[in-house]
Amino acid sequence: MIYPKKLSSKKGELVLKILLIVSILIAILLLVINKLTTPNISWAAIANGGIVYIWIIVLYSINKNVNIAGHVMVQTIAISLLTLFIDYKLGFSGWSINISIPIIIIIANVSMLILTIVSHRKYIKYAIYQLVIVLFSTIPGILLGEDIIKNKVLSIVASGISVLNLVLTLCLCARDVKDAIIRKFHI
Repeated sequence: MIYPKKLSSKKGELVLKILLIVSILIAILLLVINKLTTPNISWAAIANGGIVYIWIIVLYSINKNVNIAGHVMVQTIAISLLTLFIDYKLGFSGWSINISIPIIIIIANVSMLILTIVSHRKYIKYAIYQLVIVLFSTIPGILLGEDIIKNKVLSIVASGISVLNLVLTLCLCARDVKDAIIRKFHI
């Protein structure tokens, strides 16, 4: 079997720099086209938000010491911010807070639960990311008291699934968590 040649780190960095320059040029070109054709609709800002999102994910993925739970966490936060930005640019009708962010939170929690079940021995590696996702998941729950959220059911379901996921993972991995606490704190 013949394997493809691996790029050297210098060539990889050069490719990244070229792609970054191309992305910046595309973003500028989109802004110019937007201003010349439809200045009252800012579709270029939405497209450029997508470009920024892609670069966040690419640069995070290149890091060699990142586990899959880290990817889930970064994807959750980045795509939530992107949908919030798109909703804001389209006049903020609230679909990002009412629909997309709760669905993203539900998907992230289900992904973390699957990761925990499949590799429960590595739960300690996922614990910090799980806690960050749970903290992020409380935002719709906090916003329930405000008049911003119109669809309260989806936000309640997302927050409930987040708490349930945390409890289930702690139950599945209680011994590992206990051992890790004993090891870390020398109890």
